Amino acid sequence: MNTLYRPRSSSPARIGLAAVLILFTSLGILSVFNTLESGYAAEETNPRADYWRLVRSNENGYSAVTGRETNELIQGSGEVWRQLRNGPIATYGALLMLFTLLALGAFYLYRGKVELGHPRSGDTVERWNKQERILHWYTAVLFILLAFTGLSLLYGRAVLIPLLGHDGFSSYAIICKWVHNIAGPFFIVGLVVMILLWFKHNIPDKTDIKWFLEFGGMIGDKHPSAKRMNAGEKAWFWTLFFAGAGVAISGLVLDFPNFDQEREIIQLAHLTHAILAILLMSFSLGHIYIGTIGTEGALEGMVTGRVDTTWARQHHDLWYEEIRDQGKSVSSPMPDTTEGQTETP
Repeated sequence: MNTLYRPRSSSPARIGLAAVLILFTSLGILSVFNTLESGYAAEETNPRADYWRLVRSNENGYSAVTGRETNELIQGSGEVWRQLRNGPIATYGALLMLFTLLALGAFYLYRGKVELGHPRSGDTVERWNKQERILHWYTAVLFILLAFTGLSLLYGRAVLIPLLGHDGFSSYAIICKWVHNIAGPFFIVGLVVMILLWFKHNIPDKTDIKWFLEFGGMIGDKHPSAKRMNAGEKAWFWTLFFAGAGVAISGLVLDFPNFDQEREIIQLAHLTHAILAILLMSFSLGHIYIGTIGTEGALEGMVTGRVDTTWARQHHDLWYEEIRDQGKSVSSPMPDTTEGQTETP
């Protein structure tokens, strides 16, 4: 039988090659369709994707409301501020204050109170006048109030909510914030007056180096020479001068946020305020310790205004010699005139 067409025989290699070509062609077509489909879908679901990318990168958008920062729809630095505040600042700040308390406690157990090396003479000399004492206690009370309310606001969510509950802490936090904001400017006034009043007594000199080298007489029985302010008091003064200035300026930025400050400025001021305030509180613990339980007779001067001359010679000998040479009054206790007298009926 004559045939006009004879099919070619198909070998297995030919069949496999065709299958591979068909598979890759199908995959390519599907890939093209998927790409086109995803592009159309993205365009339909988010036609302004580029716009929101700019918004998240802190670029200005458009808002119908007019005012400061109204066109900044998403403020990206806010999350950075929150993480810094609740993370390293809160954590390392708590560790610093705890370490300071533990170090002071351990030192007190080791050294105890620094007592007078000689019996009290009974004669006293004026250390602080009435105006200076009023200024000190005015500023000190406000400092403690600000420290207490500030720590409550910084650590309240972690520490106080489990104790007070959410509603209780909310009411307490509102009170703390109000007290903190009101007390802050009054503290600044006291701080400025204190710095101006005692500036001339806190200028560093060569006696301060020796005072630090001998640890201020806190270790051992030697008491280095000092003028009216010793090197430790000067260190506290200059800490208040610089860190206090930073706390004051940043606090005013936070206290009055409507003077056209942008949120980035307010966030930076808040972080600065928290860091410097924690440093001040940590340093103040040492100042309070030395002025109360750490040194015999130190608190008497700020309460009554006068110190025993034995205390003055031991802790501030150069100052005592200066006021003695100036002829300033030294008072003695009133003699007991009733001894040997006969009581009259």
